[in-house]
Amino acid sequence: MQSTELASGRQIDARIACAPRRRIVILNQAFYPDVVSTAQHATDLALALVDAGYAVTVVTGARAYDNPGRQFPPREHYREIEIIRVAATAFGKTAPWRRAADFATYLANCALRMALLRRCDLVIAMTSPPLISWLASLMVPLKARNLLFWAMDLNPDEAIAAGWLRPRSFAGRALSALLLQSMRRARRIIALDRFMKERMIAKGVPAEKIAVVPPWAHDTVRFDAAAREQFRARHGLSGKFVVMYSGNHSPCHPLDTVVEAARRLADDPRFVFCFVGGGSEYRRLQLLARQRQTDNVVFLPYQPLEELGASLSAADLHVVVMGDPFVGIIHPCKIYNVLRVGAPVLYIGPASSHITDIFDAMQGAQFRAARHGDVPEVVTLIRAAAGDPAQRTVQIKFADRFSHQVLVTNMLNIVQATL
Repeated sequence: MQSTELASGRQIDARIACAPRRRIVILNQAFYPDVVSTAQHATDLALALVDAGYAVTVVTGARAYDNPGRQFPPREHYREIEIIRVAATAFGKTAPWRRAADFATYLANCALRMALLRRCDLVIAMTSPPLISWLASLMVPLKARNLLFWAMDLNPDEAIAAGWLRPRSFAGRALSALLLQSMRRARRIIALDRFMKERMIAKGVPAEKIAVVPPWAHDTVRFDAAAREQFRARHGLSGKFVVMYSGNHSPCHPLDTVVEAARRLADDPRFVFCFVGGGSEYRRLQLLARQRQTDNVVFLPYQPLEELGASLSAADLHVVVMGDPFVGIIHPCKIYNVLRVGAPVLYIGPASSHITDIFDAMQGAQFRAARHGDVPEVVTLIRAAAGDPAQRTVQIKFADRFSHQVLVTNMLNIVQATL
């Protein structure tokens, strides 16, 4: 069952409601109550599967993704979902070997746990950590009848594009072979945009095996004028034009151009730059802002889901960033919740990407674009946005096609077709 590139809503297949209670296992390093994007989307899908009558087990990590000092119970039942959490080291993300050690210990413990699981009808593998899909592919057919590969990103492609791994090195070739094995053994693959699908096809994966389903926005996120003012007052943003980046801070989303733009606007009291989230680049950007004496910059941690609408509503201009080499490798999930609050967008990245696809499909949206390193243009666009009152209606209406109802329905139909 195919999905459209910009999916439209369908009713859940009637066969789902009367399906026998089949067993589905979801593999991902982050899950409820973690707040990172993959945890939230995995949890949404698991809840929808339970509501549709499936028995769902999730094998996930015992530590919070962005705060490894926080640990969750080894076993838990959450709204009929069985959650099994596996231990791993917590060396952190400050060096590649630390990340590799954390991934390796997680994968080893995950493999042991999976070996003890009962046979299931379907395993849904996401992509955190890298190679979890390959581990899932080994479950077929001994432990699972079929594999659905939900590709939230592509690795080792990401590591190669970031310069962490040489493409012709032994590790690069080996990891690429394992990714390809995962995709070949999967009965169905979900890509997040057309660029990701094109990369998969270029690897030799049949096009008919790949469905395109973007990640959905959170229906609880909407523009809230009162919550906006409360959030701004709480964090010293009142009376300012707030330029916000909210999401993962990583080399895939280079933010140096934004920090330099903040420095150049430091003498203009109208502006404040707010960086919300976490990730491997978060602390480096804090240090960079201090070194450049950008006093008009505020850093805030990831916001809980119940506060996300207030946080995103607080911005007058949202920055969405895509690293030039990463189109089709990672996906700019943050755009969907930004659309739901209707704020104008400043996009910094390559001229052709999923972001430009979205805004090409919209008429009348407040969208500005610049390239990485073009600080003067970014400063000009920010000043122009400050003089142009926001009209939020177009983006909010367009966001409906990326709603939870529309896209989770598509996911459920794909699951049914994969069983």
